[in-house]
Amino acid sequence: MEDIHHAERVPQWKKQEVEEIKELIRKYPLFGVVGVAGIPAKQLQKMRRDLQGTAVLKVARNTLIKRAFDESHEDVMKMDDYIDVQTALIFTEQNPFRLYKVLEQSKSPSPIKGGTVAPKDIVVQAGPTGFPPGPILGEMQSVGIPAAIDAGKVVVRETKTVAKEGEVVSQKLAAMLTRLEVYPMIVGLDLRAVLEAGSVFTPDVLAIDETKFLSDVMLAARQALNLSVYAAYPTADSIRAIIAKATTESRNLGINAAVLEPDIMDALLGKAYSQMLAVASAASDVNGEAIDDELKEALGARASAAAVITETTATEAVEEKEEEEENSEEEGMAGLGALFG
Repeated sequence: MEDIHHAERVPQWKKQEVEEIKELIRKYPLFGVVGVAGIPAKQLQKMRRDLQGTAVLKVARNTLIKRAFDESHEDVMKMDDYIDVQTALIFTEQNPFRLYKVLEQSKSPSPIKGGTVAPKDIVVQAGPTGFPPGPILGEMQSVGIPAAIDAGKVVVRETKTVAKEGEVVSQKLAAMLTRLEVYPMIVGLDLRAVLEAGSVFTPDVLAIDETKFLSDVMLAARQALNLSVYAAYPTADSIRAIIAKATTESRNLGINAAVLEPDIMDALLGKAYSQMLAVASAASDVNGEAIDDELKEALGARASAAAVITETTATEAVEEKEEEEENSEEEGMAGLGALFG
């Protein structure tokens, strides 16, 4: 009787809120618990509008959210632990990583209020402020900002940390930071956890460096291909490299073992001729009369060819460097032309 009597006292709007949350949980494959602390109502409405087509934001009392969780299936009850002060729910068909990225990108700088704990060191940069001389000079100095007058304007003489992380910001300092357009707070939907297919994902898992992730995937692909090639494990991606490697190795083996095969005869003859010239050169160094005129001529031709190759290579390197410098200069001029019309 007590349960029935208690149920009768629950306002209808609360029952509707709970049912609406439960229906959203059933409708969407993924939902998250987000913190909305410190977000002004106007900014929260804008976030709701910006999320249209991507996600549905539902703000409700914590007690109603918890009741909806408890009346849903067992997996949903895992999210009870993430209900805290000023909680909202977000429902989407996006994957958890995409949702986290969208919410992080939607965050924006915001003024800090007096009495708020500084989330990080608050720094006022040196430079002009745009304020004319007046009472503001003393007001800035009174909150620890080294201000002075220069060329008829109030300037900050040096970069100054006016509040350390964890310190409470006074009302006077908060007001001055707002006037200077220094916004230390980052305001947005703070994703606490996401539930998808019975698995809970927290921000430490969802925060991925996409550039590093892509680099790691590419490195893994290269390493896998190399492993496949060197282990001679044929796949559609590695079979060409495996055949090319086998061809090269078999050719090298045939040349080094002096196997008389038609495909490598030219290489074998070239190797034998080169070895013969090396022996002739060594003999000539010991005794100039040890080789005949034909061999001397062959050795001279080889030395001349080597000198020409060396000179040509050096010339090409100089020309290539000069061409790179000219191209760089032309690109720079083209960039300036594009910049200034």
